[in-house]
Amino acid sequence: MKNNIKSVSTKLSDGREIKIETGKLAKQADGSIVLSMGKTMILATVVSNLEAKENMNFLPLSVDYQEKFASAGKIPGGFLKREGRLSDHEVLICRLVDRVLRPLFPSDYHADTQVMLSLISADADALPDSLAAFAASAALTVSDIPFNGPIAEVRVVKCDNDYIINPTPEQIDKSSLNLMVGATAENICMVEGESNEVSENEIIEALKIAHEAIKKMCDLQLKLSKLVGISDKREYSHEDTDEDLLKDITSKTFDKIYKIACKGIADKKKRAEEFSKIREKYLEEIEIGDDFNEFLFNVYFHDVEKNAIRKAVLDKKIRLDGRKLNEIRPIWSEIDYLPNAHGSSIFTRGETQSLTSVTLGTKLDEQMIDGAMNSGFNKFILHYNFPGFSTGEVRPNRGAGRREIGHGNLALRALKNMLPSDEDNPYTIRIVSDILESNGSSSMATVCAGSLALMDAGIKIKKPVSGIAMGMISDSKSGNYAILSDILGDEDHLGDMDFKVTGTKDGITACQMDIKIDGLSYDVLAEALNQAKEGRLHILNEMTKTIKESKKDFKPHTPRSFKMSIAKDMIGAVIGPGGKIIQQIQKDSGATVLVEEVDDAGVVNIFAANQENMDAAIEKVKAIVALPEVGEEYVGKVKNIMPFGAFVEFMPGKDGLLHISEITWERLESMEGVLEEGEEIKVKLTEIDKKTGKFRLSRKVLIPKPENN
Repeated sequence: MKNNIKSVSTKLSDGREIKIETGKLAKQADGSIVLSMGKTMILATVVSNLEAKENMNFLPLSVDYQEKFASAGKIPGGFLKREGRLSDHEVLICRLVDRVLRPLFPSDYHADTQVMLSLISADADALPDSLAAFAASAALTVSDIPFNGPIAEVRVVKCDNDYIINPTPEQIDKSSLNLMVGATAENICMVEGESNEVSENEIIEALKIAHEAIKKMCDLQLKLSKLVGISDKREYSHEDTDEDLLKDITSKTFDKIYKIACKGIADKKKRAEEFSKIREKYLEEIEIGDDFNEFLFNVYFHDVEKNAIRKAVLDKKIRLDGRKLNEIRPIWSEIDYLPNAHGSSIFTRGETQSLTSVTLGTKLDEQMIDGAMNSGFNKFILHYNFPGFSTGEVRPNRGAGRREIGHGNLALRALKNMLPSDEDNPYTIRIVSDILESNGSSSMATVCAGSLALMDAGIKIKKPVSGIAMGMISDSKSGNYAILSDILGDEDHLGDMDFKVTGTKDGITACQMDIKIDGLSYDVLAEALNQAKEGRLHILNEMTKTIKESKKDFKPHTPRSFKMSIAKDMIGAVIGPGGKIIQQIQKDSGATVLVEEVDDAGVVNIFAANQENMDAAIEKVKAIVALPEVGEEYVGKVKNIMPFGAFVEFMPGKDGLLHISEITWERLESMEGVLEEGEEIKVKLTEIDKKTGKFRLSRKVLIPKPENN
């Protein structure tokens, strides 16, 4: 068996080693490897059926990434105590891998293919998300599955003016730029990340450095493939062809489609109807016999339609809806649309519309994260919903899919660096974007709507953020290309690039790019980024017509917050035994009171529906943490009556003895009928016992002394 085990390794610029091994685990898969870096180990397997299903014209590829809790020495939470459905974090990594792999399978390969990635050992300083696609590609490379790779994926950050490949979490936290880059040895295929208002040139520089590291990783996979002896990929035939049918469709419909595309019909439905008429007329004019292949006809007509539209854009520099290449669709927006939300907005760009709400909650509303690599709490949440009616379709509502999770995460990354610091923002923030209409760039509409809704809610964001989706159509033979600003859904589908960029007036905050062609130069990429900047600034200008900056105050129905610091040793006093004191404060005031230890000090957060409740809670907390002073007067409550006097609570949680001799100037023989439990009386703190810390109170010193005494 040992003779079958093959491995290769390479080192990053900082000396850390990456190793790929095959032949030891999961040998019945078509391809399997274990990728190691530090203590991180990923098992990657790939299996693909030999035959495709009938009438299949796409690749049914599934990518699943799962972090085993045992890899980090943890037991899953919850009742079942086992790994369940993929977390959002795992889904996002699945998408990263899928997006870089999918375009590199042969276009005529349609067999069911499954890539499974398992984190079997975890190292906090060697993050697996930047290694997952690398591992998947290596598994494909040592298999006989047709694949135009290899590829690799790395994370590149800019930290202290240095670009670092596959950094540690500490380096990521200190970085101004954080990108995931996927590429072959020749071309960049995928980019996704966030930044703190960086320039377009910084993005380009990061991509160049990432690509150099990726080239070495691709070479490493080819070395492993040679060691294993993989030279030929499997033969397949997954498509029926009918060249005569293709020629006939082309000759009879191409020019007609081209003319419609050149008309620049702005309405999506009307445009679709015009293309549909050409299709229907063709079917009416031909003789449809038993041998007519409807499936092939649909495939070919779609291809002809796509090619005709692409040619029209390249020839005329006019887009499907009649816009210029860099023209943005009409924009209108509105805030404060939902009366009961803490913040809301409508953002409409062309035929894409987002209704977005902001809800502000307490620390109790934070999202709990329980994963193998990630655990803790998250106080900024963004959810993106994409119902069927937004595109005029009937589609079952089965909750958020991978697309919704991915688009929501992109919008979250675009906005999060513009939020106020935790010190200036005690709230848990949830943004929900419901897409009501969609014809391209709905994730970017979410960014714009989210920014407006935050300002409407009174959250003091640093700067408003806008987003734009860029596209490109190119002809490899002529070298002609067209970069498109604010793309339509159709332009995304028929284009060669989908490039989403978000930012403020001063720089980029997030980006996501998928490239479907080979050989995109950095010059063209820089041109796309600069054209995106023009579009972003235009959109920002339109947004400022609705609201320029965050509102001065929250809405009347927004929960108010107050934060105060207390001594560490006073935390227990505020909480009380078993939470008795803090529960009573909340009951009496109607406010929510939360206490935690931060940096060796106590922090009290108070949330209330109105100022009256807030003031009541603040008063009670301040009374608890205040230190008793000898000589001060207090209004106390009689707690217990004893034969020798009474115990009076003169401050919250602090009882003192009011001796029978200190109640009045007159001599009292007993306590019967003198005081009642619950009675409020005015007392003076006369002594604090140095040894015991007990408090002695007097009432009589506050009463005028009778003359006969």
